[in-house]
Amino acid sequence: MRKSSRRKDADWALDVFQRAPFVTVSMVRPDGTPYGLPLSVVRGDESTFYFHCAEEGEKIDCLLNNPIVSLSAVSKCTPAFENETLNFTEHYNSAVALGKVSFVQNREEKIKALRLLCERFLPKQMCHFDEAINRSLDRTTVIRISLLEPPVGKSKT
Repeated sequence: MRKSSRRKDADWALDVFQRAPFVTVSMVRPDGTPYGLPLSVVRGDESTFYFHCAEEGEKIDCLLNNPIVSLSAVSKCTPAFENETLNFTEHYNSAVALGKVSFVQNREEKIKALRLLCERFLPKQMCHFDEAINRSLDRTTVIRISLLEPPVGKSKT
């Protein structure tokens, strides 16, 4: 039996974001065309996400022009063949959210966000964190995404 449901529980959707290997952040280019990128994003709390990038580039141009972004993530995606209906399908958990970006200027918040990113993606390398911060903090841009509404998710299992 196939089950598909729209999840309205924000905590469930936040968990999808937390478990996803990357989050696609979609923004708008200055010329109005869409621009979406899979990024290493980390959750700060129930309404805040962070990512980091270089000081200049297309992301920065987009975000300076229009700070509203859409986030989407898939934490489970398993193709399946349903013998009883002879259908090809996919089982998944997905989440979407709408947010507004701001550039983190506060040194302590930048370090906090970068620590969260490193702990999530490279926890075994944290012994090198302080050295990396001392070397590169001033040339690293940290972006905060503040959710504008609770995230929503969808699941098909």
